[in-house]
Amino acid sequence: MQAYARVVIVGGGCVGAGILYGLAKRGWTDVALLERTQLTAGSTWHAAGLVPSYARNINVGRMIKKTIEIYEGLEVETGQPVGWHKCGQLRIANSRDRLDEFKSYMSVADVQGMRAHLLTPAEARELCPLLDNDHMLGALYHPDDGHIAPADVTHAMAKGARDLGSKVYLNTEVTGFKRTPGGEWLVETNKGDITCEHVISATGNYARQTGALLGLEIPAIPILHQYWITEAVPEIVERKKQGRPEMPILRDEGFEGYLREEGDGLMFGPYERTANLKLFAEDGVPAWFGADLVEEDFEAVSWNWEQALQLVPALGRVGIKANVRGPFQMTADELPLMGPAWGLPNVWLAEGVPGGILWGGTIGYYLSERIVEGGNSLDTSDLDPRRFGDYANKAWTREKVREAWGTHAEQKYPGQDMPAARPQKTAPSYDRLTELGAVWGVLNGWEMPNWFARDGVEARDQYSWRWTPKGNFVAEEVQAVRNAVGLVEMTPMTKFEVSGPNAAAWLDRILANRLPAVGKVTLAHHLTAGGGVQAEYMVARLGDDSFYLISTPRAERWNFDDLSRVLPADGSVSLKNVTNDRGCFTVVGPNARDVLQPLTEIDLSNAQFPWFSAKTGSVALASDVRLLRVNYEGELGWELYHPMAYQRQLLDAILKEGERHGMRLVGLHALESLRLEKSYRAMYRDMNPELNALESGLERFIRLDKADFVGRDAVLKYKARNDQRRSVTLKIETDGASTLASEGLYIDGALVGRITSGGYGYTLGHDVALALLPERLSKAGTKLDVTILGEWKVAEVVADSPYDPGNERARM
Repeated sequence: MQAYARVVIVGGGCVGAGILYGLAKRGWTDVALLERTQLTAGSTWHAAGLVPSYARNINVGRMIKKTIEIYEGLEVETGQPVGWHKCGQLRIANSRDRLDEFKSYMSVADVQGMRAHLLTPAEARELCPLLDNDHMLGALYHPDDGHIAPADVTHAMAKGARDLGSKVYLNTEVTGFKRTPGGEWLVETNKGDITCEHVISATGNYARQTGALLGLEIPAIPILHQYWITEAVPEIVERKKQGRPEMPILRDEGFEGYLREEGDGLMFGPYERTANLKLFAEDGVPAWFGADLVEEDFEAVSWNWEQALQLVPALGRVGIKANVRGPFQMTADELPLMGPAWGLPNVWLAEGVPGGILWGGTIGYYLSERIVEGGNSLDTSDLDPRRFGDYANKAWTREKVREAWGTHAEQKYPGQDMPAARPQKTAPSYDRLTELGAVWGVLNGWEMPNWFARDGVEARDQYSWRWTPKGNFVAEEVQAVRNAVGLVEMTPMTKFEVSGPNAAAWLDRILANRLPAVGKVTLAHHLTAGGGVQAEYMVARLGDDSFYLISTPRAERWNFDDLSRVLPADGSVSLKNVTNDRGCFTVVGPNARDVLQPLTEIDLSNAQFPWFSAKTGSVALASDVRLLRVNYEGELGWELYHPMAYQRQLLDAILKEGERHGMRLVGLHALESLRLEKSYRAMYRDMNPELNALESGLERFIRLDKADFVGRDAVLKYKARNDQRRSVTLKIETDGASTLASEGLYIDGALVGRITSGGYGYTLGHDVALALLPERLSKAGTKLDVTILGEWKVAEVVADSPYDPGNERARM
């Protein structure tokens, strides 16, 4: 084996081969793939080979589209058959909620560039005559979906890479990793050591073991899934004699599984429910395991079989030829871990992949792009491994993986918070707020109130694709903030302290905005080299060399890792994560000063404590409270960052004082409405690493006239373009359902833009959305068409901040 390579890929399944191929196509051929046994051993060889494109997440859908594009070109390019069957996929809706889901998706598919059709029951039966379902309301059809031969496509990608000069080493087991004094990686194997610049871990079922060798706890655990293959089905044999096309892959929530043609028979893959789901290799893959299977478990899916026999009678009229049951990786959100490994320079993860065949091509494309080009051409944030924090330990992952796969086929709803492994992280306010009706959601492992139930209503969330009665309570919370005062529990916010003699100069080089003066606060963005938004921070300057940074909860591990990677080597800057040390309450609304002033000796008047200022002092019995006169709601208010030990007493003191001023507890759902009415952009939705900061409407926060900062050149380059897109605010008259984001925007039937986030504005009485449009269509008054649950609505461009555009309310 060679002694040096630019990149070492560990793992020879479909994902590892896809990465090898992706790097080679980008010109990086000094790459070695190390496989402990043979290519496709592990999960790849026994996979069902399905390539389903359905995903309401715009970026996930676009990534799957790339997989299909790559696979369709492989055979011609490499001369290697891949067994691609472009038979389409048919998803049956038996309930109004499922049909609503499909209706909501149709416009998103258009934005993704996916062909999709909503069919009547009669049209669905014509495509799949074996289906005997009298309860269906409709169906979703993807004509470009299909299935592929897992081993063949893996070997084809490996061959394509080898033809370009890449190397594959079989029977080569990695036993350790060491960082060399020069900053490279020494990969230890049973065949000798190999030194490299980059390490990529794509080890499938071995992810947790490989992670342990690197000092990482990978939040993924394999599950066991199975499918059966039948004897020849007469109807399929007859169809082939007639020269008719292969029937589409069938998914029916009635039997919770998939069914497709396999030769002259059928392949049936039922989804195991949580109670019956078995995990694999929780404590490490057994030494004997390679290209192996485990015993059939019919009892785990007997319910699915009974339902399937009723809905597809042909399945029960033939014998069973084979059972295939084996492991594959699963994560808590059923999405791969693709991107940088936290805390380890030049170590990349392609782990936790739930369906390596589906993801192999696109991970190979976009991870290689990230490594070679330094960034991605689309937003891959949803796959970044750092989206999970240190709360994602083994016990948590075990429960969430069981839940994720065990409810895979169940109806899911927008914003649904699943219950497993909860509560896990709670602030001291948790019990008191629960008593007061908190309906809890979860952010970065933390429990955070979504809304507050009152008047005898059960404190349980209400999920639907349409409006639900909880909107009445959310409306009251919004009105309290607008007309009186609200208290928002914001403890999950990410919080960092930056200090040291070089802290100001270091931050100034990183952030696109100017740093605030001592005692002041500003909103600043850390851009990518390509001009996208990597992070958004509220920056409070506590002293000449002392800063307090607040960002979104989801970004705790992510932002800390990104900042840690660029810390000066001389120790002149200290970066400390204090997220778990400090809680946060926002007291906001026109009566906020009246509530807080009796609790503190700090003068809260406009003259002494103006908008975007920061002071530290005592509030009630809590010491060392950092008060920031900023908020996400667009009203007079303060964010109170306090030592966690004081939180319970501080909460009671604020609530007691607030009783005299009409205070309401306010949850995340009201916060979303309030921020939309102010056109405040949300991280990972309205701004992200893909969109240039100017596309996201952040001009006033990007100081192009200051000293150089990360991404400045890319912003200037975008500014000079004549085909710019702009983030705009839309007004949409709605009734019964709201925009959910990613819907397409049309003029005369032509797709011209898309919504990035949106929802109901309870103060304004209509939907408010933020959207991307060509600059020529960004002027106020422009009217567009958008579909909400299949109904056409008019979306009108309005000026930003339709509520209080002059910010007089925040300056009260």
